[in-house]
Amino acid sequence: MLQQLVNGIALGSVYALIALGYTMVYGVLRLINFAHGDIYMLGAFFGYYISRWTGAAQHASLPLTVLVFILSMAAAAAVGFCIERFAYRPLRTLPRIASLITAIGVSLLLEFGGQIVFGPNFKAFPPLISDRPALVIEPATQVPAEVLVPGAPDPATAAAAIVPGHWRCAVGGKEWFRFRAGGDWNLVVSRVQVIILMVSLVLMTALTWIVLRTKMGRAMRAISYDLRAAALMGVTIDSVIAFTFVIGSALAAAAGILDAIYKPTINPLMGVLPGLKAFVAAVLGGIGNIPGAMLGGMLMGLAETSVVALGLSTYRDAIAFSILILILLVRPRGLLGAVSEEKV
Repeated sequence: MLQQLVNGIALGSVYALIALGYTMVYGVLRLINFAHGDIYMLGAFFGYYISRWTGAAQHASLPLTVLVFILSMAAAAAVGFCIERFAYRPLRTLPRIASLITAIGVSLLLEFGGQIVFGPNFKAFPPLISDRPALVIEPATQVPAEVLVPGAPDPATAAAAIVPGHWRCAVGGKEWFRFRAGGDWNLVVSRVQVIILMVSLVLMTALTWIVLRTKMGRAMRAISYDLRAAALMGVTIDSVIAFTFVIGSALAAAAGILDAIYKPTINPLMGVLPGLKAFVAAVLGGIGNIPGAMLGGMLMGLAETSVVALGLSTYRDAIAFSILILILLVRPRGLLGAVSEEKV
């Protein structure tokens, strides 16, 4: 369970990044952008080709990896801007169902267009980050006392014996300390999992700062409360909505690259199920609520890995969605969703 907890946090961080795009667009436009999961897929493919173009696929280094992230997020942001400008903006004054159907159409276009452009086969994503363990907790060992007496075999070549109930904690390959505890404390945290969590926290913090502390963020919040009133107060509606799509698409691209490094295979349909789960996470936390999207993503990741730890991996998707249904029966607006009053 300890290992699955770490795996769940890493997976939940990816879901949270994707869910943020859903919740931002819904908060501003009251639109479910079903193409958002496919932006996640495009981000992974942008990272794949840019890593080959920059040489990061052959000689991975921190500067090249950062460059791959920046360029891929910028390319995905450009795609998000084009989708909003040419697919959604002309339909903004029409009934909402028109935009919803268009979102489904754009999603199908990206999925099957991706099979034509990128090919339908799976591709191996380059190891931009070393998968060596960053933290290891394992049973402690010691050389048996009988080999330490004169004339005994060399202790360096003697087989070490596991000491029951004793554990060693190693960070970066070096032992830091030992402790005694009952139960199973086996744990391996890879560098990729640490990077996923760190990058996700940085991006979520940056988004929170943008929304709460910048002029554009205030405009986004104003539109989410009342679009017409915000327009009368001088807010440029088109620019703010385009900015929302750009930021959401960039976050989805970052999630796509992180997940591709974690599970190093990509294909044009890879965004379907993660996109659906991230949408569920956004609804679970309270769609339109940024902290709710983060919380929902983490809960979805932890729910999936917990089901796997219980030996029910075949049913992990069904159980995750069942949890959503149960929570929504109790809190229809999600865990952090606020009840809004509408004038008749």
